[in-house]
Amino acid sequence: MEFLDLHKLTDTSLLQSGVLLIAQPFLTDSVFTRSVILLCEHSDEGSLGFILNKPTDLSVSDLLPDMYAPELSVVQGGPVQLDTLHVLHRIPDLLGGTPVSEGIFWGGSFQVLQELIESNSFKDAGDVRLILGYSGWSPGQLEGELKEGSWLVSKPYPQLLFDVNHDKLWEKAIYDLGSDYRYLLNLPQDPQLN
Repeated sequence: MEFLDLHKLTDTSLLQSGVLLIAQPFLTDSVFTRSVILLCEHSDEGSLGFILNKPTDLSVSDLLPDMYAPELSVVQGGPVQLDTLHVLHRIPDLLGGTPVSEGIFWGGSFQVLQELIESNSFKDAGDVRLILGYSGWSPGQLEGELKEGSWLVSKPYPQLLFDVNHDKLWEKAIYDLGSDYRYLLNLPQDPQLN
């Protein structure tokens, strides 16, 4: 497991495809409160990422009527284009996709996924995350939010994304930053309660 320099977790030079954005405890935006985002694209043209820990009440068959996979959960990836479905996974030999970070892939074939499910060849639902919509930032917007202290930046690892339950992901991501950041786990979401 590799982490970034703890003293630079808010340094804008760390922003690149394949890093995690971890919401600071006092980030009050209802969509991004205590969220963990995998940044998949970052350039001079803007940024795109997926919230990993905001589950929905939707099933796969609600979105893809021909696919029945009750073991696959759907999370809300952000407030943009909620009519799009994305897949993050760690099985590129089966689904294909584009590497985002070591052991983490974006995209792939929904048809192949359906075939794997129908043939009972799909062994571990934890290998796949289905994501509705995405989070997007215009040029310079994410850098501004980082400078304001809205986010911490860290390197992801597949076990964090695929093996940790949604409801524990923010806490685990903060814990993994090290002892200098663990105090954040005890802060209330509303600073007036502190």
